[in-house]
Amino acid sequence: MRTNGKIDPTQFKIAVVGAGSWGTAIADLLACKGFQISLWVFEEEVRDQIEQFQENKLFLPGHKLSANISPSNDLTAVVSEKNLIVIVVPSHFVRPVTQKMAGHLSAGTVMVSASKGIEQKTHLTMSGVIKENLAEVTEDRLAVISGPSFAKEVVQKMPTSVTVACKNSDSAVMVQQVFSTPYFRVYTSDDTVGVELGGAVKNVIAIAAGMLDGLGLGLNARAALMTRGMTEVRRLGLDLGANPRTFTGLAGFGDLVLTCTGNLSRNYTVGIKLGRGKKLKEILAEMHMVAEGVKTAKSVYNLSRKLKVEMPICHLIYEILYEDVAPEKAVHRLMTRTLKQELDEE
Repeated sequence: MRTNGKIDPTQFKIAVVGAGSWGTAIADLLACKGFQISLWVFEEEVRDQIEQFQENKLFLPGHKLSANISPSNDLTAVVSEKNLIVIVVPSHFVRPVTQKMAGHLSAGTVMVSASKGIEQKTHLTMSGVIKENLAEVTEDRLAVISGPSFAKEVVQKMPTSVTVACKNSDSAVMVQQVFSTPYFRVYTSDDTVGVELGGAVKNVIAIAAGMLDGLGLGLNARAALMTRGMTEVRRLGLDLGANPRTFTGLAGFGDLVLTCTGNLSRNYTVGIKLGRGKKLKEILAEMHMVAEGVKTAKSVYNLSRKLKVEMPICHLIYEILYEDVAPEKAVHRLMTRTLKQELDEE
């Protein structure tokens, strides 16, 4: 499996679970390094596209994928006898998918969560859901990966940097070695909570950023929103035991900047349409990819109220999405809140 301290792609077996745009990009990234990738695909049409044309026409059109990717609709076969499994399904599918994986993993398998979200009923991050369903995966072998990384740019081999976090430094370094290329740089961390929260909550802030742009409220407003939005992410993170320094890094402010300013961001796009007067139901009906921030907004709203963490931006996005509050009214409420000092005490 290892040659001269390096991982041997011919012996190291990898599964990628999920063939949306990000899952497909990760599979292609690893396959281009020489790994043979077993890719679990939900849609039969996507499996057929990859087999016949080496292209995911539904989620990542226009890019020819590596021939080292083997797509399959058989989840059990994909995850069996693997050294590394990467979970890249929408957050609300992580629980049912991992439940189906239970009992089919090899001893010593390392799991990497690349899904971003907070489960609505339990308020668990994705690694928490994985731990509940896959008792055989210990914290020492459970990593999370996050950072500013649009799938389209990764498959185009544009320079990208992310963070992988795991409680066990050896596992983190192993995942770092597997993923790293001259155009995809990976840093390590032991702050799984912070990395996951940064990746999840920034999607809610990105909806807000898009909404401001949809309303035509200018760059000053967006810069302030991003800054105060990160304050809210940090507050929640501190309450849940995260390292505050994580939120100044790639999985924190790095991912926030990308998602709040990039036209490739689905959450930012949802926000733009909200600002232009479209209703959420209409917006979602037009999309075939998931905007994670829509579901995460409800999770963050309920979790922050439970923990008594002040998150006014996230709360108002929840009210816009689920209580039909007008975006203009929400902005006015934010701008006319009680005046206070900027920095939190922590």
